[in-house]
Amino acid sequence: MRELLARLNITGLDTDSYINNHMNNASAIPNIGIAASGGGYRAMLNAAGVVEAFDSRTPNATNAGQLGGLLQSTTYLAGLSGGSWLVGSLFTNNFTSISDILTQDTDASGSGDLWQFANSIFEGPEAGGIQLLNSIGYYAELENAVSNKEDGGFNVTITDYWGRALSYQLVNATDGGPPFTFSSIADQDWFTSGTAPLPLIVTDGRAPGEVLVSANTTVYSFNPWEFGSFDPTVFGFVPLQYIGTNFSAGAPANTDTCVTGFDNVGFTMGTSSSLFNAALTTINGTNTTGLFSSALQDSLEYILTDVGQANNDIADYPNPFYHYHNATNPNAISQRLTLVDGGEDGQNIPFHPLIQPLRNVDVIFAIDSSADTTDMNGAANWYINPTSPNPTPDHPR
Repeated sequence: MRELLARLNITGLDTDSYINNHMNNASAIPNIGIAASGGGYRAMLNAAGVVEAFDSRTPNATNAGQLGGLLQSTTYLAGLSGGSWLVGSLFTNNFTSISDILTQDTDASGSGDLWQFANSIFEGPEAGGIQLLNSIGYYAELENAVSNKEDGGFNVTITDYWGRALSYQLVNATDGGPPFTFSSIADQDWFTSGTAPLPLIVTDGRAPGEVLVSANTTVYSFNPWEFGSFDPTVFGFVPLQYIGTNFSAGAPANTDTCVTGFDNVGFTMGTSSSLFNAALTTINGTNTTGLFSSALQDSLEYILTDVGQANNDIADYPNPFYHYHNATNPNAISQRLTLVDGGEDGQNIPFHPLIQPLRNVDVIFAIDSSADTTDMNGAANWYINPTSPNPTPDHPR
């Protein structure tokens, strides 16, 4: 932050004196958050461009007038839905930089080593490199991984397939890194040394059987240490590493059995973006000969029949807040916690975990990649200064 503020050359601010005088008082140093909105691949890639500009590791980003170093000065990096893909991918891959991702060697198809976007997620990545599967093998592996989870006694939904498929595109490991967990980030040297912001992934709660998500639904968030909600109905967190464990009244229901590995990074990103599961449901009943394996199609049909059409977009978790705050928690009586896309409550930018008083955030840089750029009449959804002699829609709201 010292280097960033000095480079910005703010009139009247002695950067060295300011930092030196307050370096032992964290509350006096600006606390920064970055919020990356939902919006699928558009949101992920647009946010990637902004984060690249904020990153001091980007070539020329620390030249005069540039904002490189803002990322390194940031305390929280929050993502929702498509924005969570960016956050999850960067941190799962050792907090790599966008410029490093873009400069990786690519083959003739344009498919890189990390972001496997040359093929549709329905086809799977190009065979070669660390990915050795054709489309048939790709779907067989998805089916196998999800079946193993079900064999372990856990409920599975279409989000399990969705999360595994996302991992092939976003995680630089064979088969998308099935054992990679979001909580394992907390053990990495680059994270414990404080060189990276705290990543936050946002999701919404949806009561079992509920079809529409209300604006006042409970908002949950993941970080490498914990999962939970600041909402007054719940106001509690559990260690993310043990989120697959059965809890009751705020403690493990069986102290002899703790479950780890449930917070698979793909499942975490898939939970925040489960709205997009609707795309996968189109496979059910369509002509997929030659592209999709019959095993996957059979599995999707089974899942859709099992959970019901109204529940096909959920991610299913053992409820860590079972019998916790019974008087206020709407899900306290359910042993399942069903979560959906973080934008289904109408808030597509993940401000919620950043505006909590306990976070002490002073400023938020919001990256809005939403699709609602026009209103229902087709007019631009931009702010116009009514006092300007020549108002124009050049200033975003």
